[in-house]
Amino acid sequence: MLKLNLFLLFLVGVNAGEQINSYLIYKNVDRSIDLTSQLVKITSTITLENAGKDPIKNFLVVDEPKSDGKVVYRGVKDSAKQDLNLLPVQVDGSDNKFHKVVLRQNLEPGRTATVVLEEIIAKGLAPYPSSISQKEKQLVRYFGNHYIYTPYTVAKQKTDVVLSSRSVENYTKLKPVTQSDNTITYGPYTDIKPYTEDQLVVHFENNAPFLTVTRLERVIEISHWGNVAIEEQIEIKHTGAKLKGPFSRYDYQRDTSSSHHSIKSYTTVLPATAHSIYYRDSNGNISTSSVKHRKDWIELELRPRFPLFGGWQSSYTLGYSVPSYQYLYRTPEGQNVLSMRFIDHVFDDMFVEEATTSIVLPVGVSDVQLIVPYQVEKLQDDITYKYLDNMGRKVLRMRKNDLVEQHIQDLEITYSWQPQLLLHEPLLISLALFILFVAVIIWVRLDFSLGVPEHSKKE
Repeated sequence: MLKLNLFLLFLVGVNAGEQINSYLIYKNVDRSIDLTSQLVKITSTITLENAGKDPIKNFLVVDEPKSDGKVVYRGVKDSAKQDLNLLPVQVDGSDNKFHKVVLRQNLEPGRTATVVLEEIIAKGLAPYPSSISQKEKQLVRYFGNHYIYTPYTVAKQKTDVVLSSRSVENYTKLKPVTQSDNTITYGPYTDIKPYTEDQLVVHFENNAPFLTVTRLERVIEISHWGNVAIEEQIEIKHTGAKLKGPFSRYDYQRDTSSSHHSIKSYTTVLPATAHSIYYRDSNGNISTSSVKHRKDWIELELRPRFPLFGGWQSSYTLGYSVPSYQYLYRTPEGQNVLSMRFIDHVFDDMFVEEATTSIVLPVGVSDVQLIVPYQVEKLQDDITYKYLDNMGRKVLRMRKNDLVEQHIQDLEITYSWQPQLLLHEPLLISLALFILFVAVIIWVRLDFSLGVPEHSKKE
């Protein structure tokens, strides 16, 4: 009976949720809400204070239940700009979504510590009106919260809302509030209770590219002959205010304004050692792209065949190669390790709704291990056949939704491979040429005709 009770207590301890520490206070919060692009970027510098008698090891971050858009990235750093671990947890008596932030050092009683919370929200800006003509400016609305949404008491808070232009239709005026150029400052506010909500609304002009990658298929092919080939199939869509009425090419060419809601071109960043670059769509190669070599990267300006207005979409293929010595190395134990990005830069302030990355491994690999920088959906492995392949190559496939630039991180693939397999294709070529030469010799030297030779007839 005692063992049963201990087992039940163990189960309760495992399934018990987190508790909110009422002695933890947000002594000061400086928030910055960046609305200059299609993404909402919220950076909160938080000063934590321990008003209790016991050390505090972690604190909780909570999602707003009524917020527009979706939090696609959240990160926390300490005062030394080192990343802190974020773990999803359940809180007793609450249906909200919480994350626990583990501090590197315990926050002792009476002490303070500073952390920086960064959140990126996709689809947090709604075009209003939702349809505009070719010559109209694009207006958007942001719905947020005047206060930071937190389970803790906030002693003092100030919020700066940074806009993409000075043209503001209207905004909520919770005093004290001031506007200077393209920045609206709310606060400081004091003694804010936990879970306080008060709607913040800003209606302003934003002609930044509302360009969304609806689907990205990235294929990385490894070759131990010194090359790694990358190819991306990309589908993009203008998700801003939809075009109302007809499109006039004449008016479009006459419009020399740089602040326009249509998208003429955008820039992709490639590795500095990229070569053999190609860019094509379903009609063939697009020659209007331009390549600029920088010190540490390559700027590739991509210009679609037609400008993109709200609701318009396009698709294309981008491919290039890089030398393998920068991404592929061999461990002292004889293992091969590939370190490459799960996704790469498509354009500034990008948002990728769905990305699939496939890694084509060399022939004859074994003991394959995969390390990813964040949680992804592992798809079923596949087998593909390239030139002169009779054994097939293993393909690792992964998928993840809702990606931004902060998700441009390296994944690692470790595998065993015998260098003798480099002779696989040359031996196949040699064997094929040998069989061809033998066949030619037999064909030339032997007579396969069914008729009787002329000299036999004379005899």
